[in-house]
Order: sequence, then C-alpha cells, then structure tokens
Amino acid sequence: MNDLAATVTAFARTLRAAGVAADQERAQAMLRALDHLDLTSPGDVYWAGRLTLCAGPDDLPRYDRCFAAFFGGVRAELGRAATTSVTRHTAAEDGGRRGEGEAAPATASRAEILRHRDVARLTEAERAEVHRLLALLSGRRPVRRSRRHESARRGGLDRRRTVREALRTGEPARLLRRRHTVRQRRVVLFVDVSGSMSPYAETLLRFAHALVRTGPRATAVYSIGTRLTCVTAELRHRDPGTALDAVSRAIPDWSGGTRLGEELREFLTRRSARGSIVVIASDGWERGDPALLGAQMARLSRQAHRVIWVNPHKGYEDYQPLTGGMRAALPYLDDLVAGHSLAAYEALSERLAHA
Repeated sequence: MNDLAATVTAFARTLRAAGVAADQERAQAMLRALDHLDLTSPGDVYWAGRLTLCAGPDDLPRYDRCFAAFFGGVRAELGRAATTSVTRHTAAEDGGRRGEGEAAPATASRAEILRHRDVARLTEAERAEVHRLLALLSGRRPVRRSRRHESARRGGLDRRRTVREALRTGEPARLLRRRHTVRQRRVVLFVDVSGSMSPYAETLLRFAHALVRTGPRATAVYSIGTRLTCVTAELRHRDPGTALDAVSRAIPDWSGGTRLGEELREFLTRRSARGSIVVIASDGWERGDPALLGAQMARLSRQAHRVIWVNPHKGYEDYQPLTGGMRAALPYLDDLVAGHSLAAYEALSERLAHA
C-alpha cells in the first residue's frame, strides 16, 4: 500500500507540474477509489485518476499526456486492454521470487526514482524519458500589472471615456471605470554550454523550450560560453527535437570556456532585464575576471525582479559554492537552487510560477 501511495503522490506531482490542480486531497481521493478497483486493470487505474485528479474539461488533455508519459507511454482507455506500470504480480508470475501479494517494482516507481537521479548519470533511454517528462512542464509564471488599461465594472475612474460619453449623449453620463491589465512576468534564462556543463546543457535547453512554449512573448533564452547567443527564436518550434536541432546549429561555442562576466556586460549594455525573473544556469567555472562578474551581477540585481542561479552541483549535500564565479555572484542572488535532476527542474518551475 505504501508503494501505491508513493506512486499516486508522484503522479499527482507530475500533473501539478503540467498545470493540473491535483492537490493532496485529490490524490487521497484517487487512493480511496483504487481501494475498490482492480489494480491489474489499466482502465480502472486510468479512470480512477481521471475522475478524481481532474477539476474540469481543460485538465483532460494534460491528464492524458501525463498518464501516457508517467506509466510507461501507455494510455489506458475504457474497454481496451493495455499493460500499465501499476500491475501487481503474483509469486508464480515472478518465478517464486516474491511472497504472495507482494507488489513487483512498478514502472511508476522506477519513474519516481528517475526523477531524482542526476541527468549526467542516465543512460540514453533514461535521459529520453526525462526529456519527455520535461516537455510536459507547464512553464507557468506569475503575472504583473502592466501600464495598459481595460474597461471594468470596478476600478479607477476613466475620466476620458466618461467625458466622451457625456459629450456624445449630451446628458450626464454614468461614471465609467478602468483597471490595469496584467501580463506574464518576463523570464530571461542564461544557459551555460561550456565544457564543464555539457552533461546538463541539453536538458536545461529542453527546460527552456518548455518555458518558451508556454510563454513565447515573455521568455528570452541565451546560451553563454565564450560568447552570448540568443536562441529564443529557435526554441519557439513546438517540437522539442526540432527546436534543439535548430539551437545546436545556432550556438557556435559548444563545450568551450565561460566568460559570464563579459557576456552579462554585453547583455546589460544592449538589452534590459528590468522587472524580469533572471535565471542563470551554470556551475560557476568562470574563465574571466570574477571581479567583472561581480560588478555585472550587481547591475543585474538592481534591474531584475528576482535573480535565480541554477547549479547542477547544488543538488548534493556536500556542495559548497567555492568557484570564483559562484563566490562573485552569491551576494547578488535571491535563490541558489539545484539543477541536476527532473525533480530539481520541477521545483524550479514551481519557483518561477510563484516568484
């Protein structure tokens, strides 16, 4: 039962990352439903989750995609036989290796383990599965008030429209009101593609693709190495593989060094991060002058709404920010977070949604 609870909890977490409000209460409802159903039936598992974890019709396509990805690429449909990862095996089916009633390791349990593994240590098949799950991330981010206004029943007095209405009718008009519109807060993501970051660069760029896909007008992505390269346009293609192929052609400095201080100075000279959430994904191995990086980070922190540094090594308990780049940047960071696993990217997505 503990294995089943862990599986349902992990599945609900995946749904939340995709934008489905599958909270703990809904996960408990799915567990109660499964108590009365056949766990060996793919249809029972599929419909138990669909009827308890989804809040409305908009959740159904996301639920189907997450179910297929989480349970080993299978979509269980009512009345159709399929093999899912929640199947329990008897001792006879497992050659007597387990006691009667004991559950065999499930694909979903394997997926939960995979979520926490360092992507640099995955096989090609495991990395492909992580990339498929990354594509399901919702990429949500908070909204901010814009300078534009829209008509509203409540809000500040819209003097111009009120006067125009009075002049048009020739009679005292009712008071018309307006309010500020809202828009997604912009995210600027810098992805280190130097040699020391090569085990993580592709996965980080796929995370960037998920952000661009859900906020194409509110996301800017740059690769950093020996030069600064904007790859936002390449990441706007809906298919992740096609987008990554375009990015690989656009970046001229794969697996080189990192001159982050110079590149941030170039960015801040030509562009602005004012009001944006800035995410820097790097291990902090700076080949340039750390003092220059510190000065540019100070400029960046004054402009940005929030500065988040994603370091793959932060995911390990014994990590210390000892590299010159990290020491120079640390005083100007709002958050220093891990970036080594699928779980870390899910946590980063949630952090961006509430930044």
